[in-house]
Amino acid sequence: MTRIVSFSTDNEFAERLGKLVERTGYKNRSMFLRDASIHFAEEAIRGSLSDMEDDLEVEGTAVVYFQHDIENKLAEIRHSGRIDVSSYHHNCLPSSHSCVDTMQVKGTAESVRAMVGELRNIDGVDRVVFVLAPDREDGCC
Repeated sequence: MTRIVSFSTDNEFAERLGKLVERTGYKNRSMFLRDASIHFAEEAIRGSLSDMEDDLEVEGTAVVYFQHDIENKLAEIRHSGRIDVSSYHHNCLPSSHSCVDTMQVKGTAESVRAMVGELRNIDGVDRVVFVLAPDREDGCC
């Protein structure tokens, strides 16, 4: 079911919004505003990973860009038992001369923060990003 929600804005905002929609690849303003408002509200309510209570259960995706020769260190973290890794994928990115691993991770906010910190402090790791999964009360899974 679709429901129309409208609001008024000045011309400057409407132009900026249109440019943002175009630059981000959305097909229309409605989809852009829906996603932006949900993301903003979730961040405002839940906070970022660094602000969450230590014992709060979180899940999401860890993305790790790195150079070869550290795979064993990554495997140690995956199998440490401090976090639950439900899925793991490795890719080589020849154009950027990097490898990238993605891991679907579940654990306490404290254990996920520790994992991210540990990964960031390994020589040869170029970048680590953790994306929190949306906090939904129902859905597909």
